[in-house]
Amino acid sequence: MLTLTEKEIEKVAALLQKGMICFYQLDNKKTHHLPDDEDYFNYDLTPEEEDVLDEIDDNPDNFAEFTKMDANQEHQMMENFADRVVKEKNFQDELFNALSKPKAATGFKFLIDNSGKYKDRWVEYKLEKYKDWVMEQIDAFNYADE
Repeated sequence: MLTLTEKEIEKVAALLQKGMICFYQLDNKKTHHLPDDEDYFNYDLTPEEEDVLDEIDDNPDNFAEFTKMDANQEHQMMENFADRVVKEKNFQDELFNALSKPKAATGFKFLIDNSGKYKDRWVEYKLEKYKDWVMEQIDAFNYADE
């Protein structure tokens, strides 16, 4: 049964937000992270990262994998933030407008970063949602393990 501490969940959530993929080693309760191929396709792995991948290949049952949210999940999270957290109708409309265009995440982030008021709230909201996402992956891992 896979269980992580609150601190470990927060660490994995933060790494996933940075574009990493995380592996939790069950036997020694250690978290490993590597760049997600989709985000870092020109990235050369270090010898340590190569060793971790070899270990995962050799004994995949000893590792739980954590991946970031897909684009649709992230988009939904941004919509929910705009809908549930942002109280100013005009700013809410700007966010929804940004989310309806190409490069929605970039437009959303630009507006949030320049809002002053909502920047920290977005960071907290996103971290909480990612922690929930990590918990969902733990539950799925434990369910598959039964």
